[in-house]
Amino acid sequence: MKKENISLVQRLLICRENKIKEKHFILMLSFMVGILTAIAALLLKYFIRLIQNFLTDNFDTTNVNYLYLVYPVVGIFLAGWFVRNIVKDDISHGVTKILYSISRRQGRIKRHNIWTSTIASAITIGFGGSVGAEAPVVLTGSAIGSNLGSFFKMEQRTLMLLVGCGAAGAVAGIFKAPIAGLVFTIEVLMIDLTMTSLLPLLISSVTAATVSYIVTGQEAMFKFHLDELFQLERIPYVILLGIFCGLISLYFTRAMNALEDLFGRFKGGYQKLTLGGIMLSVLIFLFPPLYGEGYDTIELLLNGVSNSQWDTVMNNSLFYGYGNLLLIYLILIILFKVFASSATNGGGGCGGIFAPSLFLGCIAGFVFSHFGNQLGFLPQLPEKNFSLMGMAGVMSGVMHAPLTGVFLIAELTGGYDLFLPLMIVAVSSYLTIIVFEPHSIYSMRLAKKGQLLTHHKDKAVLTLMKMENVVEKDFVTVYPEMDLGQLVKAISASHRNVFPVTDNTGLLLGVVLLDDIRSIMFRQELYHRFTVGKLMTAIPARLSDTDSMEQVMQTFDDTKAWNLPVTDSEGKYLGFVSKSKIFNSYRQLLVHFSED
Repeated sequence: MKKENISLVQRLLICRENKIKEKHFILMLSFMVGILTAIAALLLKYFIRLIQNFLTDNFDTTNVNYLYLVYPVVGIFLAGWFVRNIVKDDISHGVTKILYSISRRQGRIKRHNIWTSTIASAITIGFGGSVGAEAPVVLTGSAIGSNLGSFFKMEQRTLMLLVGCGAAGAVAGIFKAPIAGLVFTIEVLMIDLTMTSLLPLLISSVTAATVSYIVTGQEAMFKFHLDELFQLERIPYVILLGIFCGLISLYFTRAMNALEDLFGRFKGGYQKLTLGGIMLSVLIFLFPPLYGEGYDTIELLLNGVSNSQWDTVMNNSLFYGYGNLLLIYLILIILFKVFASSATNGGGGCGGIFAPSLFLGCIAGFVFSHFGNQLGFLPQLPEKNFSLMGMAGVMSGVMHAPLTGVFLIAELTGGYDLFLPLMIVAVSSYLTIIVFEPHSIYSMRLAKKGQLLTHHKDKAVLTLMKMENVVEKDFVTVYPEMDLGQLVKAISASHRNVFPVTDNTGLLLGVVLLDDIRSIMFRQELYHRFTVGKLMTAIPARLSDTDSMEQVMQTFDDTKAWNLPVTDSEGKYLGFVSKSKIFNSYRQLLVHFSED
């Protein structure tokens, strides 16, 4: 039976190669990826809603609900157990994993990611985890694209494109936003936009969005009705909102990194569960809008027009009935949302920051406009419009993706009439945060390790170069106690003009340069008078085997050296890196990169 299956697959591959052109087959695969990612997105949304409705439908809106102290802990426990015992792999930071796969120019994502992150995030969010489902389904979509391409034996360039198609289809499918899916892939995942890549990405995005429209209807994900047209006199306040959103994005990014480091200090899963579970359940008990993705709160702020409607955001909480504390309540939610999201993932849950950034942005826009209206001396600002613009602002700041923020919010809500202020807010927020953070919350982990591929061709090629591929090890090593005669013998056995000097343990002490001893190396009467220890010179700089190639080139520029030694973390000699070797490798990679 096994042989028949293998031969059937082989016949299928041969038939495809003989009868279908490569570029046409890529378009067919992108279409299949769009359908499959849309199905994955719809299933994830269905299971989340199913679990949430089952757990919370009977809650009394006028009283506190103590089950908020229980559900989140159960959710992250079940998700953590599933990851540790069934998956047995790290499935967190989905978008970062995709970025790493693209940065390594591999486009290979593990097969289990097709389903594992979907199940874990459905459990996490359904039970109240304060994260989003979008990043897990983006990883799912990318895994679908990668593994579908691998099944048909596609080359690495095509695999990377299919990874992008999966991500575009996932965003388009879960949000019903085809343009946002395309822009997200180009702007956040940094897939180069060429005519070769544009059409497959478009096909996946449009296909996924169409499937979602067919299944869920043609309405936008969030209902929004524009009651008041944008007025040019409000542009200064829109810019201020963008700056405000940029600062909130900065707070969210820095706080999440700090909290991730905090959870990373705990080795045991149950220690993380205890800390994360207590933090999350207490926060949700005090602030029920932190339960799940928070989309109900977004709907409320986008459609509410009076204090009586806005005050319902405090239902199920200790603040119920205290409408005068609405702004304080929402400001506290802005401050504590990052703690809830970090506790969810740090405690063992699985989710992303798409939904938290939309949630925070909506509240930030509402707080900004409502507070301004209460001051009295400012012109009246429509809370609905500013809530919508705030979503674009925070998303643009957190993801460093202003175009994604603009198009996603416009497609999510149908708010195309506010396109100009959406762009102003998104750009203002982005310009604010890049002053403090050069990388997005997704890419900063890779940037710290020198593993981030960018649209900058020079930096991209340097990122692709690996230290182990440029280290040369054919240098003859000498020792301090060797005399000049022994050194001359070593020189005769080498074709290099640099000789590393190490001790008996391999620790690099210095170098001997052929030019420095050329005048005495043929005077035999001096062979026993001089030792290597006296002849060696200091090293202008040494490279570490963990240095990125960008750091290596910076060190060469600073020292003006042509060869530099490489050592490990203990200072032991590993070899030399030469500029000529780097330039040759760089040229070869640049040619390959340009062809891609």
